Amino acid sequence: MTVKMRQVGPCFAAEVEGIDIRKPLSPDEVAAVHDGMDEYAVLVFHDQHIDDEQQLAFSRSLGELEHSVGASLRAPEEYRLPTTFADVSNLDKNQQPFARDDRRRLFAIGNRLWHSDSSFKVVPAKYSLLHARSIPSKGGNTEFADMRAAYDALDAETRAEIEDLVCEHSQIFSRQQIGFFDLTEEERARFKPVRQRMVRTHPVTKRKSVYLASHAGGILGWPVPEARIFLRDLIEHATQREFVYSHKWRVGDLVMWDNRQVMHRGRPFPAHEPRDVRRTTLAGDGPTVAQAV
Repeated sequence: MTVKMRQVGPCFAAEVEGIDIRKPLSPDEVAAVHDGMDEYAVLVFHDQHIDDEQQLAFSRSLGELEHSVGASLRAPEEYRLPTTFADVSNLDKNQQPFARDDRRRLFAIGNRLWHSDSSFKVVPAKYSLLHARSIPSKGGNTEFADMRAAYDALDAETRAEIEDLVCEHSQIFSRQQIGFFDLTEEERARFKPVRQRMVRTHPVTKRKSVYLASHAGGILGWPVPEARIFLRDLIEHATQREFVYSHKWRVGDLVMWDNRQVMHRGRPFPAHEPRDVRRTTLAGDGPTVAQAV
């Protein structure tokens, strides 16, 4: 079957037809997925009723996996999934929803802020692939903001100002925004800030994007208050409704996105209802900028 991609209404995302993720991809199918990601940055595959191994095989056919280690407050003995997955569900290892005041849940709801996956790592993520195994009765959408369009819409003076800026990213910064300060000294050391460019150029299309996230808490060479209000203004600009696609999940959906070109955020849902979504992540090619020693 020929791979077809249909843009979702006026949005930048596209729905994919003609690929069965349960089966190994041909070289032409792999190329079609990469081409689609370059063009749309968000691809939606409906009715993909797959297991963990099939999701891993599909992901590995597209690139090198990023392992999820130390990015949440789950201790290793509390992991529900292997480290080849990022467990972004609200479930503990016994498949039960976290209590409302569980610190692991409270840390995780920072994902409701606009962010880019793994921007808090020296090598930030390339693609994220999120598969829905069970979804709540309402809410829980994922929204995506097109950071290419956001860059294009900036005035020339602002584009020139941000061209060579470097930000510091850490999950400490994003969690402080929601009033979460309950971190141990070990966790603070693990989440120490890394540096990322504010403007990234796509290696294939050469389009520029504003590289932002709630994890960005400083700009090198700027006073912190000025940097944070500037970052807030940029995120407000980048997440105007004309730049945003909202995905309403159904079981079996697999949505993949390019973290170099979009930000995303999760939306609220009933805390007592299970939401089992499993993310595989492709590693980026390298640091966006030299790191502090």
